[in-house]
Amino acid sequence: QVQLVESGGGLVQAGGSLRLSCATSGRIFSSVAMGWFRQAAGKEREFVANMRYYADFVKGRFTISRVNAKNTVYLQMNNLKPEDTAVYYCAASGTRATMSPIDYEYWGQGTQVTVSS
Repeated sequence: QVQLVESGGGLVQAGGSLRLSCATSGRIFSSVAMGWFRQAAGKEREFVANMRYYADFVKGRFTISRVNAKNTVYLQMNNLKPEDTAVYYCAASGTRATMSPIDYEYWGQGTQVTVSS
């Protein structure tokens, strides 16, 4: 079992930055693939980034990183836009890093990111 806990969300003005963290526990962190997804109100959950890919709408603005010694994955978000407003989730896959949420078995509770214009 893998437990994921996100933090770092909040309210920020357009053009600002936030860094999300996802702390893991349970299984060996280094053996799972991690990803970030988001879900805006009334919309489906969508892929944001993993260690191999970025969604087109965040390329050049968001950076994913992981520190195995801390069992933590980060999402640095710069130049935030109002359309980035969503609940952000980290997820873990015991098999492979893909862009599909169905390939991730474990999910955090989510952290709200709100970007004001």
